Formats: sequence, structure tokens, C-alpha cells
Amino acid sequence: MSVAGVIVDAQNRALLIQRRDNGKWEPPGGVLEPEETIPEALQREVLEETGIKIALPATLTGVYKNMTGLIVSLVFRCEAADGVPTTGDETRALRWATREEVSDLADEAYAIRVLDALDAASPPAIRAHDGVKLV
Repeated sequence: MSVAGVIVDAQNRALLIQRRDNGKWEPPGGVLEPEETIPEALQREVLEETGIKIALPATLTGVYKNMTGLIVSLVFRCEAADGVPTTGDETRALRWATREEVSDLADEAYAIRVLDALDAASPPAIRAHDGVKLV
């Protein structure tokens, strides 16, 4: 299981990271460690990849299953509590992106996660993808 946090600013832009390993733009996140709760993993992953500590609780905005990789990801809309956006070991670049820019930067499977978080629909979206495209 993995988590991702979509940090949204006052202009309704989302903070995206460009990953060092594959150059792709995504919301920050990653796989849970065995001893972590979901909120702990969310806060750790976002902090590691952006330098920003998020406020908890965060709002669940979607559940996404990679049908190829068999990974379920929980995505949350987050609010920054402290810190300054900073690159790190896993992050090549960071960018505040508008709704329109998200679709240009990220693969469909990741863009939809950010767009769902920007919409903050209730109930949360439940979607499937193949790692790149929705299915």
C-alpha cells in the first residue's frame, strides 16, 4: 500500500515533485513501512520528498489501484503546516501547478489523483489504472 499527499496552496495550486529515478511529475508519496500508520507514512513521505510538514488529519480524496503493479494508493488533500519546499534524495525538482498544468506535466494515472484532490469530492474517488492510463 502507498500514500500520496497533494499539498494545496491559497491559489488552489498543487505541489508536484519531479522524481529523480524516472523524471516523472507526481504528488509526493510512497510505500508504508510495516510499523507505520497511514497518517504517519503520509507525513513522513511528504516531508522526505518536499521538506514540508503537513497538518493532520488530511482529507482522503481517492483510492487508486495499479492493475499491473497490484499496488493500492490512498491520496490525501493536505495543508502545509511548516517548512519550505526543498528537493532531496528522491526529488529532482518541485513545482506549484495549476489544474491545467497538472494534466500537461503528469501521466494520466497521476494527474487524476491531483485533480481529484483539487476537487476534494465527497465521497472519495475510486479508480483503477495500468501505471500510466486509467482503465
